[in-house]
Amino acid sequence: DRSHINWIITDSDWEAKLAAVIEEHPAVLSYTKNHNLGFEVPYLREGEPHMYRPDFLIRLDAPEPTTLVIEVKGYRGHDAMLKAETMRGKWVPAVNRLGTHGRWGFAELREVHDFGPAMDAAIDEFLGKVPA
Repeated sequence: DRSHINWIITDSDWEAKLAAVIEEHPAVLSYTKNHNLGFEVPYLREGEPHMYRPDFLIRLDAPEPTTLVIEVKGYRGHDAMLKAETMRGKWVPAVNRLGTHGRWGFAELREVHDFGPAMDAAIDEFLGKVPA
């Protein structure tokens, strides 16, 4: 109901589980699996340029357009760390400084057996809410 498409192509069972959590989350206005959208972020690995395609884009219920980029990771190797560092330290600050595409954030979810608490925490932290 909250996605513009009726079928989500996932790369893993984890992504399918997360899509179900996203679909039901009360703070989510809309979302999409980042598949064939052209949304990729450049990063460097050992001095060589590469492109990173995050898993999900989630539009959150907030006063201004607010998008949380979500990555699902069970195993976090060196490449995943480089991608996350690029998102947190470079891409998100740059797009937010630009100010023409709303507010953006990034979260890496690693609790693959129960995404609910991690999803709640990521959204609350991004929106600046203090859990009760």
